Amino acid sequence: MTVALLRSSVVGLLAGLLLLSSCGGSKNAFTQSGGASYYADKFNGRKTASGTTYRPNKLTAAHNTLPFGTVVKVTNPRNNRSVKVTVTDRGPHAKGRVIDLSRKAARKIDIVDAGVAPVQLKVVRAKGRR
Repeated sequence: MTVALLRSSVVGLLAGLLLLSSCGGSKNAFTQSGGASYYADKFNGRKTASGTTYRPNKLTAAHNTLPFGTVVKVTNPRNNRSVKVTVTDRGPHAKGRVIDLSRKAARKIDIVDAGVAPVQLKVVRAKGRR
């Protein structure tokens, strides 16, 4: 097993354990901080990794490890605005970013003009498949 594959397996296992701990009202719910961006309109109508179609007017997001169907509360700490989104895709694929939001979700927390902004994530409901 290569070091990269082993590292990837360990990261996936840890993310899964954190997600499981968020089920059932545990005090150790999955949280994460980092940068957020949003999908460009050019992705409108394209299939996501979960098989659903991306629509900028829906409250959806891309996350690298959370299972599809997971509902995440995303908070902009600069203005304390929050939005709940459903993970339907994989990404973001840029260093330092933890989530890509649909345009509607980005508007709700006022990050459209910034392009990339710091956010805090908290799993609200764990569901779905990886």
